[in-house]
Order: sequence, then C-alpha cells, then structure tokens
Amino acid sequence: MLKVVLIHPQIPPNTGNIARTCAATGTQLHLVGPLGFEISDRYLKRAGLDYWPYVDFHYHESLDAFEVVHQQQSGRWIGFSTAGKCSYLKFQFQTHDWLLFGSETKGLPSNVIDACSDTVYIPMAQPGVRSLNLSVSAAVGLFEARRQLGYVE
Repeated sequence: MLKVVLIHPQIPPNTGNIARTCAATGTQLHLVGPLGFEISDRYLKRAGLDYWPYVDFHYHESLDAFEVVHQQQSGRWIGFSTAGKCSYLKFQFQTHDWLLFGSETKGLPSNVIDACSDTVYIPMAQPGVRSLNLSVSAAVGLFEARRQLGYVE
C-alpha cells in the first residue's frame, strides 16, 4: 500500500488538504515533526473538513522515529523534489512506496534526499515557476502512482 509522508510541513491548510486526499484514496498519511503548527490547529481541521475519521494518520516526532517505523514495514522512499533525478511521469512506482514531500519553504532535507531510493520531480512548463503547492504536488504524485498500479479506473 502506498504511503504519503510529509516531512516538517509548515502550513496547516496544505496538510489538511493532503489528509483529505489520503482519506479519499485510503492512503496512509505520515507526518514527521517538528511541524510548523499544532496537530489540533483549527486550520488543519477545517481544511480536512469532516474527513479526519477516514484518515489512516500516523505522527512521528522526529525523522529518527519515522525511520524506525519505516524499517519495520519496508518499502522504498521516493522523494519528490525540484532537484529530482527523473520526472514522476517516467518513474515506475511500486505498491509499497513511501512518497516523501518536504516542507513548503525548504523542501526535503538533504539527509532525507540522500536516504531516498529515488527522487522524482514534477515538470514545470514555465522556467520561472519552481514548484506546485504542496497539497497539489502530493495529489499529483499519489494519483500517478495509483494510476500506474491500477488503483484508478
């Protein structure tokens, strides 16, 4: 089963929107602290609407704590980064991949990128546009992985 991982997210509505996407697709959502907001933040809850009971949600206080969970479950870390090695459209996703996304302001930390099995990027048509909003990037990446794996009709 695919998993979405947000490492050090900063903006509650983005995380709430991603939670809603994960609820709709039955995808686990992992948040890795420190976060730029409180889990109980009202903006986070509002963006996720009343879908939070449907989110398979996991919180990890640190990257070290998250790595322990990953080692117990296995699967590849696929880092989404503007400096990724290949377009997410040309990448072959696998069932147990962990799709990693960094904070809105800094992206994935370099030590996380180094630990990834692979890194991918979302191509931008305009050279002056660096990236998409975090919640859009997570949805685009997740739905492409699901499409490749036959989860989308």
